[in-house]
Amino acid sequence: MAMMFEDKKALVAEVNEVASRALSAVAAEYRGLTAGEFDLLRRQARDNGIYLHVVKNTLAKRALQGTEFACMDSALIGPLVLGFSLDDPGAVGRVLKDFVREHEKLVVKAVAVGGQLYGPTDLDRLASLPSREQALALLMGVLQAPIAKFVRTVAEPTAKFVRTVKAVADARQAT
Repeated sequence: MAMMFEDKKALVAEVNEVASRALSAVAAEYRGLTAGEFDLLRRQARDNGIYLHVVKNTLAKRALQGTEFACMDSALIGPLVLGFSLDDPGAVGRVLKDFVREHEKLVVKAVAVGGQLYGPTDLDRLASLPSREQALALLMGVLQAPIAKFVRTVAEPTAKFVRTVKAVADARQAT
């Protein structure tokens, strides 16, 4: 059933609003997937905070205008599903990478992050980005390292003195 003009305008506005908030995007060709497989993909996307939508290419090109994902314009060819990661930049990459392992008919066509268009081979790089929690943990480790090293350095002379006294006491006790 063909979409009415008002429905098309609403869809373009919705996708544009999501794209303006998104951190990363992936376009994948879904030709050959069954309805059950596509429902599984939608469920996994929903569980991971990913906006996933099948949009006609002409509507998608209009929706992406004025966003950092306008660079995907040339990659929008064929029946595509667009996935936008709203909270975690690597989430859409991880979900699609895991899904492609089991369902080879889903073919990634383009990856976009920060206004840059990347090829399908860069899906692994996107999937390997740390989540927000992982990035914060890495940052805390980096911030904590100089302080921990300073504390160890300050405590070392006292610890060395205690070890020396203990060694002398053990030597006297042995004789």
